[in-house]
Amino acid sequence: MSILQRFAPPSPLAGRLSVQSLLFALGEGTFMTGSAVFFTQVVGLSAAQVGLGLTIAGIAAFIAAYPMGKLVDRIGPKQAWAISAAGQASMFAVWPFIESFEGYLAMAIVTEVIGGALGGAAHGAYTIDVLPSEERVKSRAYMYSALNVGFTLGSLLGGIALAFDSNDVITMVPWFTAAVFLINAAAITRLPKASHDLKTREERAMKVPGPGPMRNPGWMLTTFFTGVLWTNQVLLNIVIPLWLIEETDAPRVLLAFLFGTNTVMCIFLPMLAARGVKDVSTALKAIRISTCFFVISCLITLSTHDTIGWATIALVWLGHVTVTGAELYLSAASWSFEAELMDPRRRGEYQGAAELSGTLGRVWAPAAFTFLAMNWGAAGWLVIAGIVTAAAAGLHPAARMAQRFLAKQGIDPQGTPDAEEPVPPVPVAD
Repeated sequence: MSILQRFAPPSPLAGRLSVQSLLFALGEGTFMTGSAVFFTQVVGLSAAQVGLGLTIAGIAAFIAAYPMGKLVDRIGPKQAWAISAAGQASMFAVWPFIESFEGYLAMAIVTEVIGGALGGAAHGAYTIDVLPSEERVKSRAYMYSALNVGFTLGSLLGGIALAFDSNDVITMVPWFTAAVFLINAAAITRLPKASHDLKTREERAMKVPGPGPMRNPGWMLTTFFTGVLWTNQVLLNIVIPLWLIEETDAPRVLLAFLFGTNTVMCIFLPMLAARGVKDVSTALKAIRISTCFFVISCLITLSTHDTIGWATIALVWLGHVTVTGAELYLSAASWSFEAELMDPRRRGEYQGAAELSGTLGRVWAPAAFTFLAMNWGAAGWLVIAGIVTAAAAGLHPAARMAQRFLAKQGIDPQGTPDAEEPVPPVPVAD
């Protein structure tokens, strides 16, 4: 097998969706890299105001998640996704004209609601809807790789902008991001319609019979426990870096190497981790592997408190590698849960409900994990490992409960959004 074949997308449609992932991450990564300088030096906000605005915007997106998910089902996931991308482009284009905290807060809220709440639900619903069931996980893994490539390129571009040390150059970053998102919105409109998009406006407006996701305890618990497992990102981005600086003798420059390793692994290994994950049973196996990696990372990292020199460097790096392994296997499992445990008639609504419960599962972790690791030391790391192990154990019966819920309602998760009147097959390419 040649190098080109090895890195080719699973299908032409997966390749096109991966371009969307790359474009999104390119724009987002470029802006996020320079956002702190932009908000403080160009807009003139204090660090406290920036943090407060992001917190309020995050709360707004959390509140809007479920209604935005229902809106996705009403207007169709492809159209909702395109509207979200175009809306984000317009918001980024307005950023250079913001001159007050009030304006910043309003723009941050709108950006999070149309980007995070509406766009997240629409993208998830569309990809599950349009991809054939046998290649959903593999395609999502390929898209995840493309996403990380985009964030890497975006970070490089943002870093180049920062290197000029000029507010005029930084002011151009939102314009660049707006242009990328506008291109992305146009490209989304050229994607094939998913089965839900093929329904008429009247059909989408009809009330779907039966209970929704908020009355599906298995789904809500599954996504809650999955949210707890996603606290591996807290270890990756917050706790391990703080531990390295405060509790070990490792040089701070090692942080750059750690994040570089994570990026490389998340570009080249998602499809390997997703291999064989095709249903709930194999997804639960991936959850067990992910949890083992998480626990091993905790055990390795706590040991670095008493190591010296190169031993510390090697162990901190290994702890970061293993928590990245937890991320990769959890990603594969999550994509399978989305495909196997949703009512296909309510995919947007299910995505919105998942954002609610998933946020509740992870929002507490930065404060709790930092306190446990930095104040309790080894005992704190063991408590962190225990919390995640308990969540993984709880996820198993929760996923089976969600399966039974769909079976009791007579719902085939692999069916079309309109089970009574199947829609025509979705073409792979235009």
